[in-house]
Amino acid sequence: MLKSIPIRRIGIRHTLFLECDRELVMLSGLFSFALIFSAQDFKATIFGVVLWLLSLYVLRLMAKADPLMRYVYLRHRKYAEYYPAHSTPFRENTNKQGKRYS
Repeated sequence: MLKSIPIRRIGIRHTLFLECDRELVMLSGLFSFALIFSAQDFKATIFGVVLWLLSLYVLRLMAKADPLMRYVYLRHRKYAEYYPAHSTPFRENTNKQGKRYS
């Protein structure tokens, strides 16, 4: 008889920080921090805090939709913009056609 073993949710959760992707939260916090302390102006402080809160809101929405959305986007960027049609991978191109199909 097979014994069933429950899979706990804590073992398969994604690494999130403040309900967002950990690295993106730290990167947006770093940008906001750098803006505030490099400008040292009251307007820059307000803009940095607003930028931080807005980025947290957007990152939470993104993580709610898919916790691995960042990896999906990075993989999407690697795809070519256009894949030309090929009849078969074993086709031999003539000299007239040149290398435009390979």
